[in-house]
Amino acid sequence: MLNSAFPTYLAWGRDLISFYNDAYRPILGIKPEALGRPFPEVWGESWDQIGPVTERALGGEASYLEDYTVTVNRDGSRENTVWTFAYSPVRDEHGSVRGVLCHVHETTGRVRTEERLRSALREIEVQQARFGTLIEHLPFAAGLFGADGRALLTNPLCRRFLPRGIVPAVDPAVQPQWTGFDAEGRVVSPSDYPFARAVRGEVVQDMSFLHRSREGDESWMRVSGIPVREHDGSIPLAIIVMQDVDREKRAEAALRESEERFRRYAEHSANVLWLADLKSGRLDYLSPAFAQVWGMPVEAMPDLAGWLASVHPEDRDEAAQALERVGDGETLVLGYRILRASDHGVRRIRDTFFPIPGRDGQIRFVGGIAQDVTPDTGQRVYVVAAGEDARHRFGAALQAADYEVQAFASGQAFLKIAGSLMPGCVVLHLEEAGSFGVASALKAARSHLPVVAVGASGGDVGFGVRAMKAGAVDVLEEPWTADGLLLAVRSALVEIRDVADRTRERDASHHRIAALSARERAVLEGLLAGGTNKTIARTLGLSPRTVEIHRAKVMEALGAHTLPEAVLIATAAGVRPADQPGAPGDAAENPLGSRAALTPEIIGGR
Repeated sequence: MLNSAFPTYLAWGRDLISFYNDAYRPILGIKPEALGRPFPEVWGESWDQIGPVTERALGGEASYLEDYTVTVNRDGSRENTVWTFAYSPVRDEHGSVRGVLCHVHETTGRVRTEERLRSALREIEVQQARFGTLIEHLPFAAGLFGADGRALLTNPLCRRFLPRGIVPAVDPAVQPQWTGFDAEGRVVSPSDYPFARAVRGEVVQDMSFLHRSREGDESWMRVSGIPVREHDGSIPLAIIVMQDVDREKRAEAALRESEERFRRYAEHSANVLWLADLKSGRLDYLSPAFAQVWGMPVEAMPDLAGWLASVHPEDRDEAAQALERVGDGETLVLGYRILRASDHGVRRIRDTFFPIPGRDGQIRFVGGIAQDVTPDTGQRVYVVAAGEDARHRFGAALQAADYEVQAFASGQAFLKIAGSLMPGCVVLHLEEAGSFGVASALKAARSHLPVVAVGASGGDVGFGVRAMKAGAVDVLEEPWTADGLLLAVRSALVEIRDVADRTRERDASHHRIAALSARERAVLEGLLAGGTNKTIARTLGLSPRTVEIHRAKVMEALGAHTLPEAVLIATAAGVRPADQPGAPGDAAENPLGSRAALTPEIIGGR
């Protein structure tokens, strides 16, 4: 006993006199010296608990007790402690039991630690059960994950998106199914996914992801990561929340695409699209066509009062009443006349008014589409002559042939408003051989006003050449005849009609192209470049099947039955081919075979 390093106690003889080794001494605490004193006296406060064990040992029965609770008073107060000990009988040379040998090891610290751990585990189980109950029926995916990225607790939606129970940030097998994007739309690496950032201590909210199922279906998700910290600051757990926002995301994209289509349509439309605030009277939007129809810049018309002022006085009251009616919720079509600001010319307008109710049902805004329906006979002539007699003679000859004539007394007066005039022929009277300024200015401005010059050459053979160089399409020598004048004007107007026809075709092409979505236009540009479905898909990051769908929509939107027809329409609208690196011109997908085959010259057979 004395040589043992294990706490050992010997109770000897009829009075159970105490002997013990140095390893046992700390167990006594501040008790009085126990050596030589009876065992029951030394441990009186716990004798009810250890006395029966001692009696069994004195009777010859050895006992081993593990984690046995004993009440002791070793530091001046009673406390419940836990011990593991063995009580063995000690016999003399005759085999009689003369004492008890006790090997003692206190396990209070371990037992209490284990109790706290069990309590903590029970609490964790309770909390997990509560968390599981909480997330089980949530309308979005949620789960609790360990620091290794493996699921500890998930709801059905989370298990649907993560069937392996491992977050994509640490599972290379599922990473191809997930593509994350930052706030600027850039692709992020798995090391910056919400889980990876959460276990680093960051709270990540609503990161956008594109998820691809095994069947190839794509859906947009918003993923958040929340770190779960311990008292020491460590992060053993993270909560991951995933929300399917595909319908919302695609609705936003459709809205942006719709707004872009409207913007492109408004920019290219010959009609005037407008939007007004009835409460303030402010015109919030006017499309670019306003400048051409009204003859003034868009910024010069700030409000409804200005619009009413531009309406012909005889139609103004009816226009004002129309605004009141649309403010009451009525949709109506109104025909009225306007006085153009630039030339005071009268134009006839067909305007569709419609109310725009707010969420509260109140009508604060009104919109409209104004169409210029002024009859255009193509019989318009502008006479520029300083002399009143000359203006009268030209006007009489032209009006007799049913031409609409507007006369100007000077070239400066004509040029001042020429930019806002409707297409027509200009009859320019050259008072002097060198007065070609009007024709030169119109030529420089690429005007839609062809010039027929009329003047006396005085025998100068270069007169006509200089007039043509200045921009005149024809030259008449004075004295002129009515037949000669009418023939020259008629020829000039033919050119205007040809330009008008080409312009209408170009406008129609612009409208069709403007109606395409951004993705459809990109596919069209790829087709113009000679790309195949495969090469266009590779460039745009789409599947060939998706490109085929967009291609069909492009053909339908352009009203084209063949790819060459679509190319002609796109070329007329000024669409340029996109770069298609590696486009092989696969004849199976591109029936024209190559980029060269897509050019208008070859399509036209030239």
